Amino acid sequence: MKNKTVLITGASSGIGWETAKIFSNSGAKVILCGRRKNKLLNLQKEISNPSHILVFDVRNRKNVLKEIQSIPNEFSKIDILINNAGNAHGLDNSAEASLDDWDLMIDTNLKGLMYVTKAVLPLMVSRGKGHIINVGSIAGKEVYPKGNVYCASKFGVNAFNTGLRIDLNKTGIKVGIINPGKVKTEFSNVRFKGDSPRAEKVYEGLKVLSAEDIANTIFYMSNVPDHVNISDLEILPSSEANTYVFNRNL
Repeated sequence: MKNKTVLITGASSGIGWETAKIFSNSGAKVILCGRRKNKLLNLQKEISNPSHILVFDVRNRKNVLKEIQSIPNEFSKIDILINNAGNAHGLDNSAEASLDDWDLMIDTNLKGLMYVTKAVLPLMVSRGKGHIINVGSIAGKEVYPKGNVYCASKFGVNAFNTGLRIDLNKTGIKVGIINPGKVKTEFSNVRFKGDSPRAEKVYEGLKVLSAEDIANTIFYMSNVPDHVNISDLEILPSSEANTYVFNRNL
């Protein structure tokens, strides 16, 4: 990874944070993107290789384009884009769900990912090389009760990932997606709006994936030979068979 530049969205916590550390430790320059500047500054202190911070909300198209266009020359040759920013809001039947929650998920998980990709693509296409890794979810392959719009947003990411791979096939740019099962991060706490006891119950009695597990897998996806593209990788903890079946005795 030496001399490569990696842009990571959602770097201020969880999977994005651990991914930034792994790539930096491997010798890459990293562009750390997120909404929480203080968190990004703290992350910057933990990594030794050169890094650059961009503070924006992926939902804001103008800010996404403005910030990515402001990247200094030292970091402008982006080799790898990791679209990690995403979240879940609420877990309700469609009839009772909040439209604000629905908008947040569509705007962040799907539209935000598209905005960042659109902003970075010219930098890759002009060089005839690059690698885009989208962080999806098992929820983009299986719909579960009350998952409605969260699942819809992740199904959308899966479809966009495939369309992007087709469109970019002749450009030299690789496109792939990683679809994790249960990972213990801030995810459930955000979904349940800070209700930590409810969030903890999601993982109760289960040995689930860590943010570092996903970061290591993303790093692996980015390190295969040039003629290899991991286009669609599903990763689950051994305790999880699918979104419905869990073994709480492992």
